Amino acid sequence: MKKILAELLTIGDEILYGQIVDTNSQWMSVELDKIGVKVIRKTTVGDEEQEILTAFAEAEKRADVILITGGLGPTSDDMTKPLLAKYFNCVLDINEEALAEVTEFFKSRGRELTELNRQQAALPKACEKITNPVGTAPGMWFNKGEKVFMSMPGVPHEMKMMMTEQVLPRLTKKYQLPVIHHKVIRTIGVGESFLAEKIADWENSLPSHLKLAYLPSLGEVKLRLTGFGHSLSELERETSEYTEKLKEPAGEYIYGYGETPIEVVIGNTLREKKLTLSIAESCTGGFLSHLMTSVPGSSDYFLGAMIPYAYEIKMRQLGVKPETLEKFGAVSEPTIIEMANIVRAKFNTDIGVATSGIAGPGGATPDKPVGTVWIAYSDKHHTVTKKLQLSKDRMINIRLASMAVLNLIRLSIPE
Repeated sequence: MKKILAELLTIGDEILYGQIVDTNSQWMSVELDKIGVKVIRKTTVGDEEQEILTAFAEAEKRADVILITGGLGPTSDDMTKPLLAKYFNCVLDINEEALAEVTEFFKSRGRELTELNRQQAALPKACEKITNPVGTAPGMWFNKGEKVFMSMPGVPHEMKMMMTEQVLPRLTKKYQLPVIHHKVIRTIGVGESFLAEKIADWENSLPSHLKLAYLPSLGEVKLRLTGFGHSLSELERETSEYTEKLKEPAGEYIYGYGETPIEVVIGNTLREKKLTLSIAESCTGGFLSHLMTSVPGSSDYFLGAMIPYAYEIKMRQLGVKPETLEKFGAVSEPTIIEMANIVRAKFNTDIGVATSGIAGPGGATPDKPVGTVWIAYSDKHHTVTKKLQLSKDRMINIRLASMAVLNLIRLSIPE
């Protein structure tokens, strides 16, 4: 079965200037994926005639479906409609059905239809008018052989309505579409390149219709296994089989699947095991607690936290021994062990975790550069520590250290 390829073309200087964020393309990509249309490119062009015409021509060479948003307003800088007429070698003419719709739109709101608004009903003769039920700019559907051009308003709620009610159903009717199935495997505690080496043999064993993508982010790497075929159930079976085989080379790093983040996985584990958690975080400044409490129902297992940022608070409020801080410093294994053990005792929880480090950009010493972080896990059976050497960026260090603690919890919770 032939893959149907799509290109998303966004028109408008305001997007190139960064004045408006293009959220339309992301939403459209998700919806097209659901029906088996593969998006191969997203292009943004400004309000320049030749740039837009060139974009039309290049998109037609690459894709079967060209979905265009923006530039359909009634003002002089809205160029999409006249340039589509030029591209399809036809004239703009008042579409009576579109005129009736735009007239009713203004009448229903008690507003007068101006000549400028009337021009919203002027459409290229080569197109099929697509009704816009929530706005004044109609959509335009062009057939060019087996290819489709579809122009829609850039206003998100207008575009979404048009896509959902008109465009997606038309595409499924016009093309014989394959099934696309994604399986996301979430890993933590391993870098992208190291993971790629670990799973190279597994990746090479994948059949040609299963494709692997690496999706790294701060603290974790997602693996997306994408299958193309005729049967959803068959693709689900295959991806499940290969996911199971992945556990042999990479099982120690896999923490979950799909869209469930590590803080939700940890929360579910704590709830299932009926364990409680408390936190003493210094360099992460509350971010770790924020991750834990961002999960609905986290009060089932998360009892509270302290942020003993200063030496004095570590001693007076938390209870770290002055001699420990004096001898080893705040960023040290002995200090982090005390922090985790003490917070667990103070909050009477099953588990205590702690962070202390040099987030940067200041505070470094010759033996403790920026990015040096100690983390600890403590329960009644054992205490586990880890030293991290992170980056020079403060916010990245806070995020990475918090993710490292969540992974430490995952690895240290008793079976």
